[in-house]
Amino acid sequence: MASTFSFSIIPSEVAQFGPRLGSISLCRRDGSSIPEIKTPSFMAGCSRGVVPHLSRDHVKSTAAIRWANIPFESFLERLPPVPTLQPGPVPLHTFLGFQPDRHLLSLCAREPSDEREIPVNGKGFISTLCVRGVRKLTPSAWKSYALSCQPDIVVALSDNPLSQSNQSQKRVTKSLERSTAWLANLLGPVSSADHGYSDTSHPFNVLVNMVGGVEERARKAFAEALVETLYAKDQQQVHPLQRLDEGITGYVFEFIPLLRSIRARTVNNDRTNNTPPKIPPKSADGVSLDNEENQQLAALLKASLSPFPPTKVRVVYSCTSPHQILRLIRDIGIDVFDAPFVHRAADLGIALDFRFPVPSTFSPSSPRTREDGSRDLGHNLFNYAYATDSSRLASSFNAAAEPEKGENPICPCLACSPISPSSHLELSSAEDQEFVKSPPVIQPPYRRAYIHHLLHTHEMSSHSLLAMHNLSVIDAFFDGIRQVLGGPDGDGQFIKEVERFCATYDEQLEVFREAEVDWSRVELERGKGRLAREKEKQTQNDTTSTVPS
Repeated sequence: MASTFSFSIIPSEVAQFGPRLGSISLCRRDGSSIPEIKTPSFMAGCSRGVVPHLSRDHVKSTAAIRWANIPFESFLERLPPVPTLQPGPVPLHTFLGFQPDRHLLSLCAREPSDEREIPVNGKGFISTLCVRGVRKLTPSAWKSYALSCQPDIVVALSDNPLSQSNQSQKRVTKSLERSTAWLANLLGPVSSADHGYSDTSHPFNVLVNMVGGVEERARKAFAEALVETLYAKDQQQVHPLQRLDEGITGYVFEFIPLLRSIRARTVNNDRTNNTPPKIPPKSADGVSLDNEENQQLAALLKASLSPFPPTKVRVVYSCTSPHQILRLIRDIGIDVFDAPFVHRAADLGIALDFRFPVPSTFSPSSPRTREDGSRDLGHNLFNYAYATDSSRLASSFNAAAEPEKGENPICPCLACSPISPSSHLELSSAEDQEFVKSPPVIQPPYRRAYIHHLLHTHEMSSHSLLAMHNLSVIDAFFDGIRQVLGGPDGDGQFIKEVERFCATYDEQLEVFREAEVDWSRVELERGKGRLAREKEKQTQNDTTSTVPS
């Protein structure tokens, strides 16, 4: 049988929509399990099965990583995909270096935050992108790969058009039909002779992508198709299930294709009404939302979830900011987010520095305050203002080696609370004799000036330190959410704190845009091709210079 995935809501009876507390537990076929994951929470995104910038030792040392999401398309450059060749009871964990007793792994076909244009999906396949170009992935191949990799959770294939144009009714209908058929294929039983399974039940914990575009009726129709009773051949395909929803663990919402469809419809309506098109606000990821778009998203999510009881986990891919996360928890009751802006911040040299609830006071080393009074979500350490800044990465947190009085919690990341190792790699017998074994000791935190120096010298450890720090900050953010919701006046206090957070921190992510500019400049000065660019510039200077007579 499949591993046992359990999601429980606290308390057990809650409203269909609204903030909620929950917990996730998992017990696998081999008897291994993971510690309970409390929700609301987040999953760490991966690239080629690796958390960006982090080695296996980094992942083991980062307590914030409990759930990792693995896009499979990057492995389709070779057939059969390399992860499917790994033997053992937990092959995906073994191949990628995750710990079965600590990490829950979910497997999806495509990278959820990838905005690149891609060929349209077909009747019997979806289009994916790998380093060798576009690959077609069929439902049968996807099921075979999932059986071989044995992830804890599988995201069913869906026909979710990733297009800038508005979708016709015929295209939306095709999307619903294909997604339903592909889900039924994944939920179908597996013979006992295949992949060592001892029964004929379906062996997966399945998340289904809720499709339907920007039409509330279409989204509700897809959801209702999952809860209606099946008969004849349809029921035989997924036997012993009576309804598709019985085999579903939870529901997924991909925001990038959904937001593109919303904006395409807005542009089309503007053209029809001969009104100037509205220019959406920009952010570092290009998908920042305004109030109207947030309201449309909430309405579409409610249309998809209304036919279901509120007892299964709800997941959102590609949230743009912590502000949006808070609104989705408040208005919808989303449980898990992938938060790609956390990894993007590490890419751009940003040390996140925010908390929920908002601190009562801010120190002089807090993030910059904008003209409108809002504070940045972090520090752009590429900026030369940090060249001599000896502060720790986040003013909202204390370092373990520098305990201070006040309300600030300790940041446990290896950038703020590094720990000296108690062992070392023995490269020679002489080194073993010289090394004095001692218990691990907490060291002083790394400073902003040091990370600034590493960024400007293209030192890879800068992004590793920032990635570990940012993951710890977002983990503390969700911990703060759970603490507020678990208080005496949980929901009421949470709504107030959400308003405070949105009024305090900059939602337009200006610091991300500034960091992109600084990163590009340093990339030109220090990155690949630097010597050739300098030589060309020197040649131009020599040509234009004049020698005095």
